Amino acid sequence: MKIIPFSPPDITQAEIDEVIDTLRSGWITTGPKTKLFEDRIADYCSASKAVAMNSATACLEMTLRLLGVKPGDEVITSAYTYSASASVIHHLGVKIVLVDCGKDSFHIDYDSIADHITERTKAIIPVDIAGVMCDYERIFEAVCNKKNLFQPSNELQRSIGRVAVIADAAHSLGAVYKGKICGSVADFTAFSFHAVKNLTTAEGGAVTWKDIDGVENEDIYRQFMLLSLHGQSKDALAKTKLGKWEYDIVQPNYKCNMTDILASLGLAQLKRYPEILEKRKSIIELYDRLLKDTDTTSLEHYTDESVSSGHLYLVRLNDKDEEYRNRVISKMAERGIATNVHYKPLPMHTAYKNLGFDINNYPVSYEMYKNEISLPLHSLLNDDDIEYICDNLKRILTYM
Repeated sequence: MKIIPFSPPDITQAEIDEVIDTLRSGWITTGPKTKLFEDRIADYCSASKAVAMNSATACLEMTLRLLGVKPGDEVITSAYTYSASASVIHHLGVKIVLVDCGKDSFHIDYDSIADHITERTKAIIPVDIAGVMCDYERIFEAVCNKKNLFQPSNELQRSIGRVAVIADAAHSLGAVYKGKICGSVADFTAFSFHAVKNLTTAEGGAVTWKDIDGVENEDIYRQFMLLSLHGQSKDALAKTKLGKWEYDIVQPNYKCNMTDILASLGLAQLKRYPEILEKRKSIIELYDRLLKDTDTTSLEHYTDESVSSGHLYLVRLNDKDEEYRNRVISKMAERGIATNVHYKPLPMHTAYKNLGFDINNYPVSYEMYKNEISLPLHSLLNDDDIEYICDNLKRILTYM
């Protein structure tokens, strides 16, 4: 029996050598490699600047804080996502506004966005699922159609002039939407480099942003630096200059910086990233071929308008329910195949029930969740592994 893990990290000698170089350099916290990684991420995403932090969650929260979102405001996100997309809103004492999925879609219902925008709405956090980017054209259309309701409370909000679009792109580094690479489409874009992501720094994330009229990118970068390192006027690298120890704390801020050890992993992974994306694409295409005659529906990753980063392979077991799906997961596990579910909608979790959310108000999210199963998708898989996974899934679906 094969043992197939769900999503192990793809670490080669290149990553090991880069980390060893960092350890030997004497600089292991935020320093030259973190700055270089930020530059490389910005270049890769066709963005002017990038900021690396210790998680995508930190990137989302610090972006909301940069925008001046505060208690009394509202921020919209999808009901069909992981907790981080919404918990960052709660951390600020801001009202979470959840929107259901669109029909037969894992993405937010674009037709409902405008209906949820009020005078208090300051941002929307759409979620790219499995590496497939949202339809940002429709999202921007929705927020622009409600510009008349927007009430800015600081200069950055005033410069944007409408509800800010902050992409939760935890899954979608390298994805392309209508010819534009992820990181250059939304106002701000937050990436995850967690251990299970396509590109990993073990833990980590980065945020990029589009140029904003009347706002200097260096000013945004400096504000992110202050937010992510205690409001300290100099980072540790700047303080190492001889005689330049003195610094100021200009704001009592947060601690969520990336380290050079993590960044060194990211630098090596980014060099390999084109081949990683190609490998994931070949796996998805093989899955699609092998499962085409089954009574399942798989998320479409590659279209004329969109190129996925191929992060997750989501399969719906047509006309089945939770109990059936969970039995399939157990039987796959008996055959050594690790699977998962992406996602249990937020209103089904205790924390969000306690905030007053009810899954009955998000019927499409529940329909998408109840029969979804995520199959293994990572760059260490080979064709035999995919055939083994699909053969076993077919047998299970046939005899259950």
